[in-house]
Amino acid sequence: MSSPILSLDRTDIKILDILQKDGRISNTRLAEMVNLSATAVLARVQKLSKDGFITGYEARLNPEMLNAAFVVFVEILLDKTTPNVLEEFSDAVLQHPEIVECHMISGGFDFVVKIRCANMEEFRKISGQVLWQLPGVKETRSYPVMEVIKESSQIKLKYQNKAI
Repeated sequence: MSSPILSLDRTDIKILDILQKDGRISNTRLAEMVNLSATAVLARVQKLSKDGFITGYEARLNPEMLNAAFVVFVEILLDKTTPNVLEEFSDAVLQHPEIVECHMISGGFDFVVKIRCANMEEFRKISGQVLWQLPGVKETRSYPVMEVIKESSQIKLKYQNKAI
């Protein structure tokens, strides 16, 4: 089975790279940057969306201005890892917007979640009223972030094993 990225040409990858850096770029400007007509670029962007390479667009908000600059990573160990417990846990996590990321991991814990909130006091409430109420939680370890050095959702794109 071939990798999905192999179905992309250099122009598609360049379009994706530009859009992940500036999702508000005009179609006309994007066309200029990749040396295609506006119609051709629009068709490519629509196909990239239809094929699932582009999953959406969103604004990056300033967490400090919105009282959500306090970040805590939490390791979570479940009492069992049966399929129904994992599904119940995952479904419950989706109901809590203060949990901004949740990843199933291997190692000593089952999940790591990223929490955004105002401060330690609010995190203590979230810990007791949200995290410890999630189905199957046996143990947690919390790691408050002292300083964010790098935070990005951008993906390093490659075309046939060469970075773009």
